[in-house]
Amino acid sequence: MLDVTRLRVLAAVARYGSVTAAARALRYAQPSVSHHLSRLEAETGSKLVQRVGRGIRLTEAGRVLAGRAEEILGRLDAAEAELAAYAGLRSGRVRLAAFPSALGTFVPRAAAAFAVDHPDVELRLSEAEPPDAARLLRAGEVDVALLFGYSRAVAIQDGGLRRVPLLTEPIYLVTPAGLAGDRLADHAGRRWIAGCERCRTHLTDSCAAAGFTPDIAFTTDDYLAAQSLVAAGLGVTTLPGLALAAHRHPGVRATRLPEMARMTSAAVHGEAPDPPATAALLAHLAAAVADSPL
Repeated sequence: MLDVTRLRVLAAVARYGSVTAAARALRYAQPSVSHHLSRLEAETGSKLVQRVGRGIRLTEAGRVLAGRAEEILGRLDAAEAELAAYAGLRSGRVRLAAFPSALGTFVPRAAAAFAVDHPDVELRLSEAEPPDAARLLRAGEVDVALLFGYSRAVAIQDGGLRRVPLLTEPIYLVTPAGLAGDRLADHAGRRWIAGCERCRTHLTDSCAAAGFTPDIAFTTDDYLAAQSLVAAGLGVTTLPGLALAAHRHPGVRATRLPEMARMTSAAVHGEAPDPPATAALLAHLAAAVADSPL
């Protein structure tokens, strides 16, 4: 069985980049860090680090194990916090990662209601797009992650993550005020504003289904910036309802695209039942969404 202390050492070396930095972060002596690495290599039967000049770097096996070690240690830390809350050793803590348009709409209402109902539980919020939020959840750095997808077949179980559906929101074609055209194809010849490469797939697929490839001239994941670019006449874009509910630029026209939607869910790690603080947060998120005009 792998030793947790040695996994923590490997994770620290991966995170900080050297034995010296890892020893400083863990408050260990450098020889102790080197000893733990050697023992971990013996336990696994794999070469995990290699010398490069006066330093070291992780091998491919070392990088794989370090990634798993982050997840394992995160889950252990989360379990300790949950057990401490059950035992009454501390007031409790719950951490939520959410994407910007959720933070700009229903999340503050949910957080405020949670604070009123559970004043002794610490609620921490952090901004993260779905890929990063899912990574934080798997690593045990957050307890709930808000994720979205554009397929109605979004998996309820996804690599150990359990998704609780919250909201299906419409997608809008966003054009300069006064510009005609209610379909994607009506703007095939115009310049487009899109998210980063990992976020624009739905837009490019929808345009392809409409018979054209969008000319992406501007890239931004900031829905405020996207609307400002549209209002300035620099292009057109699509935005989900939450983004427009969080902020609506007076210089844009938004037309609902009936064939498109975005599904938002709250993801947690593992099977039900959830820890009390996590379950309470999920309930408040669902209530806040139910009160939303969307």
